[in-house]
Amino acid sequence: MAVQQRMLVRVIITEADIRKVELTTKPDTVDLLIRSLKDVLQLNYNFTLQFKDPNFDNELCNLTELSELPERPTLKIIPLLSLVEVHVPQSTSSEELSDTPSQADTDILSNSSQERLRQWPEEFDMYIPKFSVDVEYRLRQANLLHRRDGTHLIPSKELKHDILERVAETMYALKAYPTNSEFEAVATALVRIHPCLKEQGSASGWSGWKNSLKFKMGNYRTKMRRLGHCDVTVNGGKHGKHSPCGDPPNKRIKKPKRGEINYLPDYPDGQDDSTLEDARQTMVDEMKKKTPNGALIKQKMDLTFALRRSEVVKDKPAITQICERWPALFTEQQVCLEFSRVVGKSLKQEFYEALDHHSPRLMEIFKTKRGLTGQVLADLMQQTK
Repeated sequence: MAVQQRMLVRVIITEADIRKVELTTKPDTVDLLIRSLKDVLQLNYNFTLQFKDPNFDNELCNLTELSELPERPTLKIIPLLSLVEVHVPQSTSSEELSDTPSQADTDILSNSSQERLRQWPEEFDMYIPKFSVDVEYRLRQANLLHRRDGTHLIPSKELKHDILERVAETMYALKAYPTNSEFEAVATALVRIHPCLKEQGSASGWSGWKNSLKFKMGNYRTKMRRLGHCDVTVNGGKHGKHSPCGDPPNKRIKKPKRGEINYLPDYPDGQDDSTLEDARQTMVDEMKKKTPNGALIKQKMDLTFALRRSEVVKDKPAITQICERWPALFTEQQVCLEFSRVVGKSLKQEFYEALDHHSPRLMEIFKTKRGLTGQVLADLMQQTK
């Protein structure tokens, strides 16, 4: 009877998410390998694979045959975008376009530099990540023992490192600089999902995890800074043992204000200052026309979002300078879209929801202060809806 051959691979999902995966059987084809990785890594999108070829100094090459792989390969996942062709009239003006995302926006946003797409959640339980197969197995067994006889797990140094690293990756994907209360929410969610990790002798049961997460996030930001991520490199150069002449570590830290999720994103892949400046100039020239091409304006404004944020955060230009360099930014449509890029929400929807929320109270005040009749009050209420 033939023994099933296992396959151990190192998979690069993103620069911040690199995993070791062991497949119980070695696939026969590249398609079967992709299908197996989809199942194990729980990826819900299509992708191709590249591998580090030892014949070319471990440079990445497209994977076409499994026979090309070394014994323990390093694979990189390349997501595939499924785009639908959309015909946009060339004469569409910016005033006629809405800030509501449409299929036409999908092609444009595919080159976007927006890294984060959601706000920090109110409850973090559903964001506690899945760990490696080995860590998940050990936590599952420890949770069963905890439910049966109240036993608490004392994690080894290696196990604790794996847990903290994975949670830090998840936190960084939402926010580079979490607040103290957000660290508490994550630590609370961690021991709630995995009660075996609750600390004995601690009033809260999670204070040690909170402190460990703070240190791990600091280390993770250092790691991301070395990789060149803009939202943390902007705070590089603070003084330390290697740079005693810099600013104090906690002085003038540039980080998102309340609600901002894309504070200082990285440039889109394949773009640099020169190419983005060319795109900006194309946008400026288009805005000088009597009827600007709305689709083109949206494309260039979305593409140059990272350049624009870099100027605003690092240079702090005057409004007159912003008006000169980014004239499209002050149109109604782009005000709404820029709000969506930075905050991840629809400006109009947020405004109307707030108006609906406060309208009854406002009408009550008007009635009390101005002596409005019931009919006038009803008319005002109708107009606000």
